[in-house]
Amino acid sequence: MMDFLPANAPLTEDYWLALMEEGEVSRCDFPPAPPEVIWRGLGLDSDASPPPAPSPEDDGWAVAFRAMEECTVLTLPVLGYNRGGLLVEWNGHQGFVPVSHLAHISPYLDEREREELLRAHVGRRLHLRVIEVDPERQRLVLSERATYSEEQHRKALLERLQPGDICAGRVTNICSFGAFVDIGGLEGLIHISELCWNRVNHPAQVLQPGQEVRVAVLNVDRERGRIGLSLKRAQPDPWRAVEERYQVGQIVQGTITHVVDFGAFAQVEDGVEGLIHLSELAEGQFLHPRNVVQEGMTVRLKIIHVDAAQRRLGLSLRQATEL
Repeated sequence: MMDFLPANAPLTEDYWLALMEEGEVSRCDFPPAPPEVIWRGLGLDSDASPPPAPSPEDDGWAVAFRAMEECTVLTLPVLGYNRGGLLVEWNGHQGFVPVSHLAHISPYLDEREREELLRAHVGRRLHLRVIEVDPERQRLVLSERATYSEEQHRKALLERLQPGDICAGRVTNICSFGAFVDIGGLEGLIHISELCWNRVNHPAQVLQPGQEVRVAVLNVDRERGRIGLSLKRAQPDPWRAVEERYQVGQIVQGTITHVVDFGAFAQVEDGVEGLIHLSELAEGQFLHPRNVVQEGMTVRLKIIHVDAAQRRLGLSLRQATEL
């Protein structure tokens, strides 16, 4: 009976020899590869001439390397087994899943119980991750336990997350409506409206792929596995004490951020933006607010209304000009 290796133990030549000496077993409707192919693939046939070593650029092996590097989860059928583990096939290569990398087989089973469980796997499809690729020796080793552990971690994290939690994350993708962030195995979405307290035209103005961020959890949909995140709510709210900093009649400096038909918006500090209504832009008649102000202009403004609860700040360019 062969001793079990820890899940992270390297697979030595003796290990592979022990596996193959214990023989192959397959169901008839899943024919195994010829023995000489298996032996040659493991580099154990000293009598046979070894095949030319494939280059890592070979299409099949390149895909295997990429799957390992990207931690891709593969769903593969089990073609056979031996006492050491299961045989699978992927992309023209025969792969091996050691017993120590199967998620539901205890190392404390006796030989008969272990063999029954391995036999029961033949014909099933397993979720696996590539953990070793060796084109020179024609080795492809996969693990169910790595996938299982990762999935269990995701489920536990999804159950544990609550609205209001602050998490560290990494930006994985930017799109027109927001940004996706990985928060330790789960991916959540920051909608464009939750990126910044300032006005944002495109998420790329605020974030870049790979950037490390702190985000607040807005909502958790455990049934669909969806998480709503906010970048701005993980930072102090600039509107919280705005009535203490600004009073009606105060003169401030602002930057025009957006011009619309009914007026213009101006930023008076980072995250605090107010509206200059059309009637408060200038005296007299003019065709459009753009005839008075343009985006990027710095102007002198008078505060005419403050409502922190509604996040509204009324500004006047006309009254500030009259002073």
